[in-house]
Amino acid sequence: MTQQAYELAVSLIDSANSQDPNIEQCEGKNWPKELLYGYRMANMLERYQPNADHVVKLAIRGQHIQRWQSPRSDYPMTREGYHKWRSDLYVFHADKVAALMAQAGFSQGYIERAKQAVAKVGIKVNPDTQLLEDVVGLVFIEHYMLEFAAKHPEYSEQKWLDIIRKTWHKMSIPAHEFALAGHINIPKSIAPLIHKAVQG
Repeated sequence: MTQQAYELAVSLIDSANSQDPNIEQCEGKNWPKELLYGYRMANMLERYQPNADHVVKLAIRGQHIQRWQSPRSDYPMTREGYHKWRSDLYVFHADKVAALMAQAGFSQGYIERAKQAVAKVGIKVNPDTQLLEDVVGLVFIEHYMLEFAAKHPEYSEQKWLDIIRKTWHKMSIPAHEFALAGHINIPKSIAPLIHKAVQG
């Protein structure tokens, strides 16, 4: 696993995500949505676990790779359809990351590790998967929870407490401590709700 192979894989992942036709604005700049997400994931990992190895860095950066190619609308708009979409996405993203890592010259052992993490295999027992899930939760709270709330004004407080607790449950104790110690930017308007949800 060389630095050159890692840098090539990062470039390939970012190039793939830069093709996203969905645009988000951040700090006055237009970004392809999944490219911005990948950057946010990589940035959070650097803040949370700066000593993570190249395999985990690639898995986390590519966790949403080319998500627009598998839209939610391709599946039935039911609870079962949603869960099928999500489970298929895990495999879709894992295969994409694996292919780009192979193109960059990674060996099969490293590729398989990244696939397991991206496919979310063994959360709570696979350290790579757990680290990815920690970063997903931290990024969601810092960057996406407020936006998600704006899209669902009909949700009751209890519904929000349930959503936050489900996110929190997937994260590890070190990730909880990292968030509550002020290392992430929790939007002020939802901070009281988050603290209420995670008490105890």
